[in-house]
Amino acid sequence: MNFDFSDDQKQLRDQARKFLTEKCTSKAVRVVLDGQSPYDRELWKGLAEMGFLGVAVPEEYGGAGAGHLELCVIAEEMGRALAPVPFSSTVYLAAEALMLAGSDAQKQAWLPKIASGEAIGTLALFEGSGNQSPKAIRLEASNNVLNGVKKPVPDGAIADFVIVAARTASTGRDSDISLFLVDVKSGGVEAKLLTNLDPTRGQAEVTFTNCKAEPLGAAGDGWSIITQVLDRAAVLIGFEQIGGADRALEMGRDYALDRIAFGRPIGSFQAVKHMLADMYVSATLARSNCYYGAWALSTGAPELSEAAASARISATQAFQHCAKNNIQVHGGMGFTWEFDCHLYYRRANALALGLGSLSYWEDQLIDRMRKRNAA
Repeated sequence: MNFDFSDDQKQLRDQARKFLTEKCTSKAVRVVLDGQSPYDRELWKGLAEMGFLGVAVPEEYGGAGAGHLELCVIAEEMGRALAPVPFSSTVYLAAEALMLAGSDAQKQAWLPKIASGEAIGTLALFEGSGNQSPKAIRLEASNNVLNGVKKPVPDGAIADFVIVAARTASTGRDSDISLFLVDVKSGGVEAKLLTNLDPTRGQAEVTFTNCKAEPLGAAGDGWSIITQVLDRAAVLIGFEQIGGADRALEMGRDYALDRIAFGRPIGSFQAVKHMLADMYVSATLARSNCYYGAWALSTGAPELSEAAASARISATQAFQHCAKNNIQVHGGMGFTWEFDCHLYYRRANALALGLGSLSYWEDQLIDRMRKRNAA
């Protein structure tokens, strides 16, 4: 079985890398980091014009209809470039939820806008600290009216629409949770930007007060839909993470070859060699798991639940490991604001929490393997 990308997909990767190298420099990332803009609007517009925002959106809804493998390719390049745009919240979460559970009218209303860059979407799931679960959701929905608070919500302060997980019953079952779609312009929504480790990927506290909403999917199916969306997003964000891990490794390697100490490149010292070798191993193992996840995602294989958890765990560990060791390879210079090492360290730790903690996904992997073995 060949898990590698096709020649056309590799060509798409080269195209995306060239575009992002030109349009998404570290200077552009720092503009958003410094708070001068909530996201890079010009880059967002360019991504839409290149067709990257709608690469997995069906053609009848204004997308390219290419598929999830192509989206994995784009995701990896977005991770390498640390693109400061609401790509993951809009494309991996909101668009995937719409494609999974949205009515035709909801898809017609929002998917073309996502593909064209006109709309930013997100998923409002978390309600403070702790991992996601049906019992952790307290925001209530009654007669399609929402009341409650969600935080952190990725890109919640700039979203045009929000898909909200809400409690519609109190039986103690997963079926207590339903999903709703909220057009922010309709009112009843207030967003407050939160301070977080990586301001280039904004987080917000979103308050819903007597907010009118549309049901998304069947009543009581919310948690089932969320689980599917998170599995898909785990694979896609996994590719962002291996893209970032690879770039951090390259930065460390290049610095080790250029930096001279005691008359020789520091890359010739055994300790630095070992550090770089460990980074390479972790990134390569993560890539293997992510490729397996991409196969499962693109084929709709029943192994997706386990493959997604494996990709999430290994890619999270690899990016954090490579980002941290990249700083160590750079030595004292790696801790300075002027060098870009901290940009990758910030993103690595932010992505590690974006879909729930590492321990949550480890528990999920164990539970899913047990269920498979018991079947």
